[in-house]
Amino acid sequence: MPSATAQVATARPSRYIKQLVSHLGRKAIAELAVDGRAEITFAGRGTCVLKPSGPHLELIATAGDLEALAGIQDVVTRHLVRFATQEELVVDWTPPLSADAMQIIDPLADDYLLTHCTQPDELLRELVAETREATGGASAMQIAHDEGALLTMLTRLVGARYAVEVGVFTGYSSICIARGLAEGGRLLACDTSEEWTSLARPYWERAGVADRIDLKIGPAIETLRALPADPVVDIAFIDADKESYPAYYEELVRRLRPGGLIVVDNVFLGGRVLDPAFQEERHVAIRGLNELIAGDDRVDAVMLPVRDGVTLARKR
Repeated sequence: MPSATAQVATARPSRYIKQLVSHLGRKAIAELAVDGRAEITFAGRGTCVLKPSGPHLELIATAGDLEALAGIQDVVTRHLVRFATQEELVVDWTPPLSADAMQIIDPLADDYLLTHCTQPDELLRELVAETREATGGASAMQIAHDEGALLTMLTRLVGARYAVEVGVFTGYSSICIARGLAEGGRLLACDTSEEWTSLARPYWERAGVADRIDLKIGPAIETLRALPADPVVDIAFIDADKESYPAYYEELVRRLRPGGLIVVDNVFLGGRVLDPAFQEERHVAIRGLNELIAGDDRVDAVMLPVRDGVTLARKR
């Protein structure tokens, strides 16, 4: 589903949003939230989200095809310009963009982020290089070093003594979590690949964390379901097969102690989760999990635009 955005300079964004909701709501479904965000749904065509953003009115139009998108843009633009009797508004839409072509982070900002966080040590750099050489294109599954630094920091902040990792790959994230554990802490690392985790083991030894990691090879859902039901998990990291994310989350959240944290990786799936046109099992699973967590009264959650999207869910 193509989308387009516009940033309209105006000192009256909230006023125009209310006018558009009132007028277009006669022939479309229009909802206005207390915080000023509005969403107008045009039956069979698509939607337009309107948000006040400082001295701008932010518009996000999404539709099923380019023709429908152009129609929504035209309707919103015409009415907005007509309502502006005290100023001249310029509504300049970006070119249509599909979700899978979306850049979550601009390359310039991405490089700046990577160079302005705690840098990985030589051991982690070597692991990255060996993973790239040994796994080829699959090396993209390895987390970036800023996300690794985040995992270590979060593990330390919650004072974790018992951590669970679903999806080990070659062990980069395992090292980051294990390094953040409190004295005597343990990490249960779940994966199905002997081949990839065999690359991890020597690095765990060299990092001095091998004695803190319990690796379980086999279906992670079985490993999780075999755990005691007691809420003793301090932090959990989910980064494995996307289709099983909802099941992993459910098993972990019930075993999470109050104040404990679940970290969910890849909640954007390259932007495809934002577009309902993508209906593969993994897209549906992550989209559903995102909705579940947002409305889950067992946790407080925040979704962050870190790498491919990271959700933090803290047990109440």
